[in-house]
Amino acid sequence: MPRFAANLSTMFADLPVAERFDAARRFGFRAAEYLFPYADRAADVARWSRDAGVPVILVNTPLGDAAAGERGRAALPGRKDDFRADFDRALEYAAALDAPMIHVMAGVVAEDERESACRTLAANVRDAADAAAREDIRLLLEPLNSADTPGYLLTRTEETLAIIEAVDRLNVQLQFDFYHRQIMEGNLARRLQDHLGAIGHIQCSSVPGRHEPCYGEVNYPHVFAECDRLGYAGWIGAEYRPKTTVAAGIGWGRAYGLGEQA
Repeated sequence: MPRFAANLSTMFADLPVAERFDAARRFGFRAAEYLFPYADRAADVARWSRDAGVPVILVNTPLGDAAAGERGRAALPGRKDDFRADFDRALEYAAALDAPMIHVMAGVVAEDERESACRTLAANVRDAADAAAREDIRLLLEPLNSADTPGYLLTRTEETLAIIEAVDRLNVQLQFDFYHRQIMEGNLARRLQDHLGAIGHIQCSSVPGRHEPCYGEVNYPHVFAECDRLGYAGWIGAEYRPKTTVAAGIGWGRAYGLGEQA
């Protein structure tokens, strides 16, 4: 049976962060993603996670200057020091939270910088992977969709895998989000099968809308069954925005042991 991790950044946005871990536990989640924990002290987040019994499995590297349109800085030419500061911060939090994965955000680049950006990304991730390996942490690269994040360097599975191959580190893997892959490529079950060996983490939400994985054009019961059939043993991050409330929409997860619990 698939194992689902609550995404605390999207599912419980109406609650203070300190209460989101307990909320995830009440709905049957036994792990959590927390994309950008940096507004709180790592020690506090670790305590909330520990007290609720809901471990954090994934954080993202910081966005950078989000107001200026930055969406990560790992691929930005001439910004190596900025990325390293971002990564060191993510590594500090991941180590404090005992989180096994960091999603390294590549960033938005100009079209005429893409070739240079790919080289920059590979070099930066290679160095970061060596530092992460000392903490037994894996790094993930994720292709996003070009509609939600215009100009993001990574949008296709194959180009992301090419960067991973160039990095050539065992602790660098693919983050495979069904939402982004459906928008950009489709044929989800086949792509899952073709790339399973490179996939370190999976995420899901509806297409369109990015709501619970029970709406729209993706047959998620079939896709989740394929995860089982193929032997995927990792977590699936429920990175969705509830249409109304988590309680009203959790019905999709009852077949997988999720739902409001006493």
